Amino acid sequence: MSTVHLTILYYSSTGTNYTMAQTAAAAASELGAEVRVVRVAELAPQEVIASNLAWKAHVEKATSVPIATLDDIGWADAVIISTPTRFGNVASQLKQFLDTTGSLWAQGKLTNKVVSAMTSASNLHGGQEATVLSLYTSMYHWGAIVVAPGYTDSSIAAAGGNPYGTSLTVDIDGKFDINGLEAVKHQARRVVTVAGALKKGFNV
Repeated sequence: MSTVHLTILYYSSTGTNYTMAQTAAAAASELGAEVRVVRVAELAPQEVIASNLAWKAHVEKATSVPIATLDDIGWADAVIISTPTRFGNVASQLKQFLDTTGSLWAQGKLTNKVVSAMTSASNLHGGQEATVLSLYTSMYHWGAIVVAPGYTDSSIAAAGGNPYGTSLTVDIDGKFDINGLEAVKHQARRVVTVAGALKKGFNV
């Protein structure tokens, strides 16, 4: 079976979704996937970032991660997207990038890509499910194949029970239950497995 190309596209302000992206990448690589981890460009003003020490520290830490391009999406057989919630919706930085994918869509280059989403928020009812579902709306327009984790592994319930995509709850100090990362790993493995099966099927 040919190698699955997986792009993990994320936005992170203080580092949670960065950690989720890196965790997913490691799990996918263990299954033999070729993985690109890319971040969307930061749009917030520097003075706003500088006013939050955790945000500033993460922006400086993440400079080694490549900025996402349309090539990263076109290349991929599967895309995992990770974003914090913003009032129950996708972070504007990520949405801005997704809004540039129209040229790929018009050429049919987004059709049948396997996609899955992850998110985080500061409390259990902070809009995680709404964020993932709103993101999937764009994916349906892509003609993509959404692969949600459902309840296909016990780690999903342990991470809070979001069947649409892994969601972590982050406290005021930026900490979360690391057991939730097991759900991230499972979701990444599920995406690679399904994408591999589809790729093999389309090539028969």
